[in-house]
Amino acid sequence: MFEIVDEVIDERAVVQSVEDPRAGAICTFAGVVRDNSRGKRVLYLEYEAYAEMAVRQMQKIAAEMKARWEVLHVSMVHRTGRLEIGEASVFIAVSTAHRAEAFEACRYAIDELKQSVPVWKKEVWEGGEYWVGWEGRAEHVATG
Repeated sequence: MFEIVDEVIDERAVVQSVEDPRAGAICTFAGVVRDNSRGKRVLYLEYEAYAEMAVRQMQKIAAEMKARWEVLHVSMVHRTGRLEIGEASVFIAVSTAHRAEAFEACRYAIDELKQSVPVWKKEVWEGGEYWVGWEGRAEHVATG
């Protein structure tokens, strides 16, 4: 399961998609919206994505994981649109035969996703907003 969605992520469905009788471990990661960033109070986040390319990149990351570890299944779901404090923006599940590989592979998945998947985040705070990842670019706009 590799998806970009615009509704609440069904975390149980993501976990079910990696269940396997050969698995001794299923490791999950949920990235959730926190109420602070850069010393400011965050009101909410907005995510945008190039969905088709994002899904392809998630699949590429999964293939890399399977080449490095004995991963049985990988699922990644990222949400777009407006997210409130406490809501999950991304959910990853990885199944392996042993826990050490599950932890390592799951960490790799989120680190690579944040680096290479075309998803963009805007933090909205009291009196301003900020597109994360656009630092140093002419198009970057921060207000407040």
